[in-house]
Parts: sequence; C-alpha cells; structure tokens
Amino acid sequence: MSEKKLAGQVAWVSGAASGMGAAIATRYAAAGAQVMAVDVQDEMGNEVVARIRAAGGTAVFAHCDVAQGAEVAQSIEAAVAAFGGLHILVNCAGIVHIGPLHEYEEADWDRMMAVNAKAIFLAVKYAVPHLVQNARSYVVNIASVSSFIGQGSTPAYTASKHAALGLSRSIALDYAAQGLRCNCICPGITDTPMLRYHLDAMPDPEGALDKRLQRVPMGVAIQPDDIARAALYFACEDSTGITGASLVVDGGWTVCAEWETDGPTRFVAEGR
Repeated sequence: MSEKKLAGQVAWVSGAASGMGAAIATRYAAAGAQVMAVDVQDEMGNEVVARIRAAGGTAVFAHCDVAQGAEVAQSIEAAVAAFGGLHILVNCAGIVHIGPLHEYEEADWDRMMAVNAKAIFLAVKYAVPHLVQNARSYVVNIASVSSFIGQGSTPAYTASKHAALGLSRSIALDYAAQGLRCNCICPGITDTPMLRYHLDAMPDPEGALDKRLQRVPMGVAIQPDDIARAALYFACEDSTGITGASLVVDGGWTVCAEWETDGPTRFVAEGR
C-alpha cells in the first residue's frame, strides 16, 4: 500500500492473533498506523506482530482477555505509553458456541456475552478518555450478518452480535459531539478459524461450506482482508460523514430470500 492513510495514528486491535483481527492489524500497519495488537493467543499474536515488523510496520503485542476490565485497561494504557496516544479502537475479538439453547450452561452464555458484547463496553470505557483528545477518532466494531438474522445452533452468538450492532449505534450517538465516529462491519461467510471451528462440528465440513456458498450470489467466502479493507475505510476520513452505520460484507448472502448459484460464478472462476 503506497498511500499511508493512517500515518501518525495509533490503533488498538483486539482479536489480532488470527483471522479478521490479524488482517486488520496488518492492513492498518501497512497504512502507517502504530498498532497495539491484543489477544489471548500469545504465540500467534507475536507472529502477527513479527510479520508486520518484517514488512516495515510498527506493532506491539499485548496479552489481553477482552472480557476482563483490568486487562483491557492495561493494554490500552500500554498503547498510549508506547505510541503517545490512541486514535482508533477496533473490537474484533469474538467466539462462538454451538448447540441448542436448552443445552447451554450458564457459563457458556456468560462467556459468549462477555467476549462478544461486554468487551466492547470495556474497550470503549477505557479508550474514550484518550480517543476524545483527538480532533477525530474512530471506533470500529466487528459484528456479523447474525446482527440482523438468525442461524441454527448459535443462539448466544446471534444475541451477542445483535448487541454489538446496538452498542455501535449508541456509541455513535453519545460521542459524536466529541469528534468520535463509530461504525460496525457485519461479515458474512468469512474464511477464518472461527468458521472452520463451526464447520468442523458438522459431519462433512467442506460439503457444508460448499452448500452454504451456493446460497451466496458471488459464490465465494469472504476473506479476512476484505473485512480489513472495510475497517480501514471506517478508520480514516475517507468515511467522513458516516457514523452509526452497519456495513454488510457478505457477497450478497443477505439480500435474497432464495438463491442458488448456477455453476461457478466469475468470482470463483477468476479466483476472486
């Protein structure tokens, strides 16, 4: 990337050890941001940071369980101490639990809500005093198409992603006067470790994925960097005037009630 759209900006990115979070941290660094990458997966997180540095970017890794307020506060303060401020907050960390609601344990429900919803509250709580020191600042929340619709065997995940969308709208309203914009990205079928975990619970994971993609007009899974590109748009003034918005990145999956691709699409044939 030749244009350093995030030069001079400091970004805190959760869930940065893999999938969408790793892609966002990498793209932000390539755009000139100084990145605090946080996750509970230390080895993988440090590998992401090493790759960013090898490419000429600036990044630091911090262990952080985003469901724990003390750890969130500590990692945000570490970002400010390391880089001199904070401009961009990305809430990407997320987990999924598969099964019907009546089989959940209370601990399953509580952990899902803590990581996928409470973590947004905690990050905003501790980041806002730093974010509003800037003329412009940005919160980007990664939700899901499950913020709008349901899917089988993931009731707590669906509830948590509805919460993420609602929180995004409230954050946008409450901090607009202080120069902060908050927007939400809602991915569809995205090729991440979480998707693979979900598919692996099925008898034929690849067959299940192929069947799902037949209902996607573009016929392909979204890639983590597709989400990172959207996250970059919301973290700079390319998106000026937009706050409280939800951007669906799903290959057209949610725009139709019924759809089945007739053979490979051009996106498939041309490798996207």
